[in-house]
Amino acid sequence: MSSLSRYHPLLMVFRLWKLVRDSAFFLLFLFVLKRDSDSLFIYYGKWVFLIIVALSLISIPLKWLYETYSYDERAFYLKKGIFTKKEQTVPFSKVQNVNRHTSLLHRVFGLTSLQFETASAGEDAEVKFDALTLQEAGKLEELANGDAKDISEESEDAAPEVERVVHFRPSKKDTIKASFISMSFLLLIPLLFSFYSKINDIWDVEEEATGIFSSIISSAATLTIVVVVILIVSVLLGVIRTYLKYGAYELSSDGDRIYIQNGVLELQSFSILKNRVQAVEIKQPLLKRWLGLAEVELVSAGQGAIMEDTADIKSLYPFLPTNRAYELISELLPGYSVEKEMTPLPQKSLWIRLASPSWLWIIGTGALYWWKPSLFGIIDVSWWILSMALLAGILLWRWLDFLNTAYTVQENFVQFKKGFFVSSIFVTKREKVIEVGVTQSRIQKLIGAASISTINRANPIRVEDVRDIPKQAAERFYSWYLGR
Repeated sequence: MSSLSRYHPLLMVFRLWKLVRDSAFFLLFLFVLKRDSDSLFIYYGKWVFLIIVALSLISIPLKWLYETYSYDERAFYLKKGIFTKKEQTVPFSKVQNVNRHTSLLHRVFGLTSLQFETASAGEDAEVKFDALTLQEAGKLEELANGDAKDISEESEDAAPEVERVVHFRPSKKDTIKASFISMSFLLLIPLLFSFYSKINDIWDVEEEATGIFSSIISSAATLTIVVVVILIVSVLLGVIRTYLKYGAYELSSDGDRIYIQNGVLELQSFSILKNRVQAVEIKQPLLKRWLGLAEVELVSAGQGAIMEDTADIKSLYPFLPTNRAYELISELLPGYSVEKEMTPLPQKSLWIRLASPSWLWIIGTGALYWWKPSLFGIIDVSWWILSMALLAGILLWRWLDFLNTAYTVQENFVQFKKGFFVSSIFVTKREKVIEVGVTQSRIQKLIGAASISTINRANPIRVEDVRDIPKQAAERFYSWYLGR
């Protein structure tokens, strides 16, 4: 076992920065916006704030002093606690995903952060190292991956690099396309409103802003120039934001693992053993489906987010062409494939869906009858017109959902498709399913239909189902699972 090690001393700097960031709003509110307030609430609020900040400043070095870690060839051993001591043991065999996040502050000091996600719950769900040298991070990652040859402190030999195959890198054209599809060019509008609101809270600039706005709209030429400038700046900001997030994106794999990395200023990376992938989900919101794009998510028992305030990186590049997304699944996970031809629901399933009572319509109709809102000034009939419109919308939704629901059961995997506004294709292998269900409602029994479901290990547990398939198909699905 390695000797007990304290975290890097610069961890105290990171925690100090987090304290400053979390306290900024209260500091601005209590000591700037309400600096002249005579309210007792504000007065005592200032003292409570100062006491909390003082205690936090004292706890930062004490926590660093009493937090240690060590490891051997089997597990991490963590100790922490100033007054109450806690010990945590996390076996490497439980590690599902390995995540790395290198913020700008990390890069300045040549550090990074690591998070190991496990399939456990509670405190054992993850192990975080918020500040590590690149060398120490690499060593811990190798240990968790089971690749380290020598865990002694004297060992300086780097593990041999495993050849990786790069499957996808976005081009400049992909980045520009992604900035428009993601609507990043609209980022400027809320930024301007937020900036104006904060400035107006500190200095009353409403009259000046009204005067500037009036002068702009009074001249067609000025208004045109301002609109064009705002559009150009919005597009540039959208492209820059998308580039910073996905400009350095890379999807690769070797014989055992899948690797995802992205970020230009703040670097993020994610790796997962292929045999730890529990399922694959392909998502297509309506706009992406029209444009022939898709997003692929790897379902595993880990959490997904790398660190606090970071995005989920378990999803592949979210603007992949649909056919390329299908190909990548087979390339990354040879045991998986996406079937384009699936079995649709029979026509009788549509009548089940249309005939099923809708609590939304019942409650909505009751509310409309009670309040009797006016429609075009016809108070006596407006409530039932709105009720019929609501019912028509619900029936249309069910019809569209019926058209976009399908399933297929192959020798080693099952595939479900459902959803209209956000279409989802869920694919999982039989060996990854921990439980299946076959149920029948009274209405389904009348016409020989049933619902099937699968349960996979994930965080939280992943349950997927398809309703109103033929009863014979449901029985074949159950027999398929028993034959694993």
